Amino acid sequence: MSERVELVWYGDDAPKYDHGPQHPLRPARVALTRGLIHAYGVVDGERVSEKVARDALEEELLLVHTEQYIDVVRRAGHGEDGPWCPFGFGPGDNPIFPQMHEATVRVVGASLTAAEAVWSGRAEHAFNPAGGLHHAMPELASGFCVYNDPAIVIAWLLRNGAERIAYVDVDVHHGDGVQAIFFDDPRVLTVSVHQDGATLFPGTGAIDELGSGEARGTKVNLPLPPFTGDDLWLRAFADVVPPLVEAWAPNVLVTQLGCDTHHHDPLAEMHLTTAAYRRTAAVLHELAHRAAGGRWIATGGGGYQWARVVPRAWTIYFAEMAGVTVADDIPPAWLDEARALAGHELPQRLSEPPARPSPIEPAEITRIIDQVKAAVWPHHS
Repeated sequence: MSERVELVWYGDDAPKYDHGPQHPLRPARVALTRGLIHAYGVVDGERVSEKVARDALEEELLLVHTEQYIDVVRRAGHGEDGPWCPFGFGPGDNPIFPQMHEATVRVVGASLTAAEAVWSGRAEHAFNPAGGLHHAMPELASGFCVYNDPAIVIAWLLRNGAERIAYVDVDVHHGDGVQAIFFDDPRVLTVSVHQDGATLFPGTGAIDELGSGEARGTKVNLPLPPFTGDDLWLRAFADVVPPLVEAWAPNVLVTQLGCDTHHHDPLAEMHLTTAAYRRTAAVLHELAHRAAGGRWIATGGGGYQWARVVPRAWTIYFAEMAGVTVADDIPPAWLDEARALAGHELPQRLSEPPARPSPIEPAEITRIIDQVKAAVWPHHS
């Protein structure tokens, strides 16, 4: 059991990272997750504590983003007119919203607070459910993401003495921003397990995207076909991720825990249930202790069944991080609050019935695993 674990809350004073009422990324999912974790009593104030986030400093944003881009985000979010479309802002995925800069620096600051906890030794594991904005590029908003907090955390760790970092991304969408930012950096292993980019945004994440120069072989992609279910997804994950991370022997494990792989998620076509999240959490927890000295920084990510799935998924992950066994039945008081907010009935348990059978043949997953190993394994001992 880990000695100290932190849950990072961005604070009640922070402007909401809110793209508007019609946008699929709902900020309520983070508050509901925090509420469910507290309803279960996982945060005891002693071994498992909660930390309020700080704002990221501009010099920390500049570890990844450009001065011009930060100025654009600030000015657009303050209502100034300008040519913002070339920077990814406009109708659709990345609408401009009030106090966009201020809201996002708190999200980034929350991930940095988690990084500070783990890197300083204040905690072994730390989780920022508001984070995981993995699509943002140095000078471009993308996929609901303004600033790339996982990349900033990785850059911050490297600046503060980390020599090798493993980043594991289980969001249904390829972690393209983090991969691109460190594409030629041999100190950073990125592993993304996602729905095949030929069928889903952002269209990247092919097996042959391996990194460049001395970093070749440190950028690893496991693209799986739509409707891959629990058993085959977990098999692919187990065959590729733990062996790579163990061989890499990182100073710290950074993870993006998007749960838009769920079979009810409206924006993708994977076929997972919460059983897969429970198993993935256990594997990552063991891997953090076995390969990274126990140092584990986790962020949230995608997940667009904001009341029905996201709080359950991330509570499962955080309970595993904290080494706490929670009841399957969800606390009634939380259910009443969440039901009133959502306006419809919600699952009453963390577990759920199996999804309908996946049409994917095991041989197809075997083929993909073998292709990944053929491309990547020669670069690692």
